[in-house]
Amino acid sequence: MVDLYCERIDPGFWAEPVNAFTNIGFVFSAWIVWRFAVREQTHDSSIAAMTGMIVAIGIGSFLFHTMATPLTRWLDIIPIFVFQLLYIGFYTRRIINLPVAVISILLIVFVASAVYGRQFPDVFNGSSIYAPALLTIIILGCYHYISRKVERGLLLGAASIFLLSIFFRSIDNMICPQFILGTHFLWHILNAVVIYLAMRALIANLLPGSR
Repeated sequence: MVDLYCERIDPGFWAEPVNAFTNIGFVFSAWIVWRFAVREQTHDSSIAAMTGMIVAIGIGSFLFHTMATPLTRWLDIIPIFVFQLLYIGFYTRRIINLPVAVISILLIVFVASAVYGRQFPDVFNGSSIYAPALLTIIILGCYHYISRKVERGLLLGAASIFLLSIFFRSIDNMICPQFILGTHFLWHILNAVVIYLAMRALIANLLPGSR
């Protein structure tokens, strides 16, 4: 059993009911994203892939917070990581129009930074792995705002919520004596919002030819 969060006090399947059930937020987020894409008449396989990956995030996290094994931990981590890579690649190519070579270098740096962050599992309850994602969304948010994209403040808003989300993830074990459920479930809820805002900002700014 992998015991990482405050709510888990035994190896049972339903030992983290709140952490498990709040993953429905990701499925709901995916549904809203897809509806927005349909409304915007977006016909792009990458958007469909990212929407499917949002669902995979919810499923993987649910499996980890119920079975809590090394395997389900990877099922929790991998969809999140793949979604981040897809989003960065798609945004920088389709919205910023960066060359593929530059995007490849950015993705390599992102992966290396995230892997490096895994070397510090005791720092902020292991949240250092998400520092590259936070920095990236801030940078993209600044570009989105300065270049006056549609819904220009959306990504910076997502970055602010993501920072709050990381805060709640970081203090989960710290507040166990005061609040037995911990705060990891807020990480799920807030991240579902972050993903929706980020995807909305992306879809709303796709070129007309992809709609």
